[in-house]
Amino acid sequence: MNIHSLTAARGFHRRSNATGNPHTDTCLSRCSGTEAGCNGAEPTSAPACSAILQNHFTNLKRDTVHLLRKFCLALSLLAAGALPALASVTVSTPANGAQVVPQFTLSATADSCSNQAVSAMGFSLDSSSNTTIVNGASLNATVTATTGAHTLHVKAWGNQGAACVTDVAITVSATSGVSNGVSVTAPGSGATVTSPFAVTADALTCSSQPVSAMGYSIDTGSTAIVNATAISASATTTVGAHTLHVKAWGKQGAVCVSDVPITVTAQSATTSSTSSTSTSNGVTVTSPASGASVGSPFTLNAAATDCSSQPVSAMGYSLDSSTNTAIVNSTSIAASVTASAGAHTLHVKSWGNSGASCVANVAINVSGSSTATGGLIIASPAAGASVASPFTLQANASTCSSQAVTSIGYAVDGNSSTIATGASLNTQISAAAGTHTVYVTAWGSGGVSCTASVAIDVAQPSLPATSVIPSNAISVSSIQTLNSWLAQHDPGAGASSSGTMAMVSSPSLSGNARQFNTTYSNYGGEIYHATFGDDTSSSHFFYDTWVYLTSSASNIANLEMDMNQVMPNGQTVIYGFQCDGWSGTWDYTENAGTPSIPVDEWVHSAAACNMRNWSANAWHHVQVTYSRDDAGNVTYHSVWLDGVESDLEATVPSAFALGWSPVLLTNVQVDGLDSGSGSNTVYIDQLTISRW
Repeated sequence: MNIHSLTAARGFHRRSNATGNPHTDTCLSRCSGTEAGCNGAEPTSAPACSAILQNHFTNLKRDTVHLLRKFCLALSLLAAGALPALASVTVSTPANGAQVVPQFTLSATADSCSNQAVSAMGFSLDSSSNTTIVNGASLNATVTATTGAHTLHVKAWGNQGAACVTDVAITVSATSGVSNGVSVTAPGSGATVTSPFAVTADALTCSSQPVSAMGYSIDTGSTAIVNATAISASATTTVGAHTLHVKAWGKQGAVCVSDVPITVTAQSATTSSTSSTSTSNGVTVTSPASGASVGSPFTLNAAATDCSSQPVSAMGYSLDSSTNTAIVNSTSIAASVTASAGAHTLHVKSWGNSGASCVANVAINVSGSSTATGGLIIASPAAGASVASPFTLQANASTCSSQAVTSIGYAVDGNSSTIATGASLNTQISAAAGTHTVYVTAWGSGGVSCTASVAIDVAQPSLPATSVIPSNAISVSSIQTLNSWLAQHDPGAGASSSGTMAMVSSPSLSGNARQFNTTYSNYGGEIYHATFGDDTSSSHFFYDTWVYLTSSASNIANLEMDMNQVMPNGQTVIYGFQCDGWSGTWDYTENAGTPSIPVDEWVHSAAACNMRNWSANAWHHVQVTYSRDDAGNVTYHSVWLDGVESDLEATVPSAFALGWSPVLLTNVQVDGLDSGSGSNTVYIDQLTISRW
């Protein structure tokens, strides 16, 4: 109901003291003695006056009923929320008078409405009759509006019909922070902020895919992720210029990013409690206590059930101004945290299922490294490393608190441990995209345990490389185990070389890895090759292997992984492919001459590769896909190193008239690095080549 309706009803009430009919009013005046005519002067006849009065009271009764109906209508409209009742609607964002982007986040709560428990909330814009309603006492929604000034009506309804409303004036700016579907409400592009600062963003779609998760990172730091279409978080970073990367992931793997440049001018001071249990914003930290002196690593125990009235879906922690946040998909944390000696602030965080972010800051003093990790070493992955899933975990422990190690195990975040007999680990671990902590524990023969941990960032997965392989492809696996392997010096590479091979169970992924031991002089290179078929008709290939390098990789100039195929016309296609340590690129071969007068040349791609930069004593996954046409022109499509794809899409002629019989052959060639003499060792496992 509007104010005009109420005024009309009240005006009718005032007029109903009179009839609105001059004859009736005169009769009433006279008969009530207010005019002399009722006392005999110019008397109105009794029958006439009686008839007028009877008609008057009939009209009065009708008008009274009409009046009551109008008041009932007014009351019902009030109950329906046409006029604001006693409002208790709290709008967290946007603020009144705020400038927002065309697609912004609305967050609001209401504890009660006119002393009634709130059963539903909703919102509308300006004079629109369309109200979006949700059941509950909180509202987290994405609102779309045209540019210009608007009034946002945020409403709540009590369980007995009361209605409350809070009006928020906003201005929608045409220069929004929307990029690739990611709308960043705060901070604004180019904003100057203090640390910690609020990050507010949302995204409904990413490359036309519904959004399944969002996240953010600062500069090259790790990504904090929430399984929601909106983010409301508190971010911490150092003073200076930074780039905030706000990200969204589609349900089919699309990735969208909005980059926001910011300048941090200062870091806010943090306050701490002297209580042994720290609670802030719903986050309860039971260990360590605020102000505690701890060793390294120390134990973190914390829990949170709700964050800004939202059920908690994940928790995490970080140290000081680090952008690396370890996250667990749980309402509690039990973690081992490593820190350098000195004063630190431990930020313990929780995220609500609708994107809210809460944090409790705990001041600690690390007195020094403890002996809890004595003898236990995690060789791979490195602390803070960005890895693809699955990643390789390698660890070993000679002793644990002076006891011989009998078993060793690992766990990711707060999950249960996988335990193996022995004193070393070399295994593949799968983990979801995001920040994780890998814990490795060794147990001594006398019952003691030692634990070490590393924080890692698992990259958002793209489609697996093997997705390019059709279901009708022919795959030959475990090629490294074939008995057809031979070794010989490559006369085109350096002065001399010699090589030996062996099958080994360690290091190995399958239990059967092939070891290549090469000795060289003056840049000499050794070729190791094996035949695995005689198919002349297949034209598409997928090369897939795991490579293990020792510290002797410092003596390797190039690592070559080739394949040869004889075509139906009798010519041989050379699929030459190498990691070139000289140029730091992936290279492929081309025939710059003709099949009968070939000129075999290496071509540098734009994709980076230098095996001397690969982590030593660790397995690395190499995958390459290429194809040919009937004339022997080869297209190199993509190469993957440890799950990270580099597009190539380069086509070159590569047919050679060598006079070979039909054959499929693969080579592994290792070239020496210097003009002197040296040696190196390379391992190959799970070598599989698919063709179609």
